[in-house]
Amino acid sequence: MIQAVTNVRVPRLTLIIGASFGAGNYGMCGQGYDPDFIFTWPNAQLGVMGGEQAARTMSEVFRAGAARKGREVDEEMLAQQESRVIAHYDRQSSAFYTSGRMLDDGLIDPRDSRRVLALALQTCREGSHRRVQPNAFGVGRM
Repeated sequence: MIQAVTNVRVPRLTLIIGASFGAGNYGMCGQGYDPDFIFTWPNAQLGVMGGEQAARTMSEVFRAGAARKGREVDEEMLAQQESRVIAHYDRQSSAFYTSGRMLDDGLIDPRDSRRVLALALQTCREGSHRRVQPNAFGVGRM
């Protein structure tokens, strides 16, 4: 899949309609593969990892560190920390949050998906047929 996404010579459009986390996000033509357009639906979630996965990972790291130092783990404190991590990650994985930070090219109504993707394909086709010409004049700054 990664070879196909990397080497393909057709317009690359990404439409995120559900959860898109971690390696799956990149492998399915996420930002790292420089797609022509990325659109999301309002219910989509996007992130390095989900809130629960992040909380579990941080708890495992904390437990391992405490074990190395010979300390006991305060389970109540750890549960509160997990709750805060989950809330933090879930808030930042919202499509509105990620779109507001320009991690996509726009949030679209699911009913408009075909129309928006058709316009994006037309834009890609037009862009591939245009010849870029360098400026023959200087740039004036004020």
